Amino acid sequence: MPRVSKGAATRQAKKRILKAVKGYRGATHSQLRLAKEARTNALVNARIGRRQKKRQYRALWIIRLSAACRARDMRYSQFISGLKKAGIGIDRKMLSEVAIADPSGFDQIVEKVRAAIA
Repeated sequence: MPRVSKGAATRQAKKRILKAVKGYRGATHSQLRLAKEARTNALVNARIGRRQKKRQYRALWIIRLSAACRARDMRYSQFISGLKKAGIGIDRKMLSEVAIADPSGFDQIVEKVRAAIA
């Protein structure tokens, strides 16, 4: 039985990998072995970045809320505790948007929180 080299499938696989690493610097955009490693590392880092983005946004919302609470003579931890006691179920993202876009609405939320704490 003759040996089969799988020419078309192998060529397509190589082209797919090299197309994915197009624009990379050095040998990683042209040498197949290095291109495979570079693509694998890129995919891993992309996944890590997607997770980090969520953390960074939450940290940003907390910083914004903390600043808005400090401007109203309240600590962030007191504010979050008061939100839970008052039964207000708004997440940090929406609270930070309210604090920026509608300060008077945020003042009303803070007053409800103060009433729940006291």
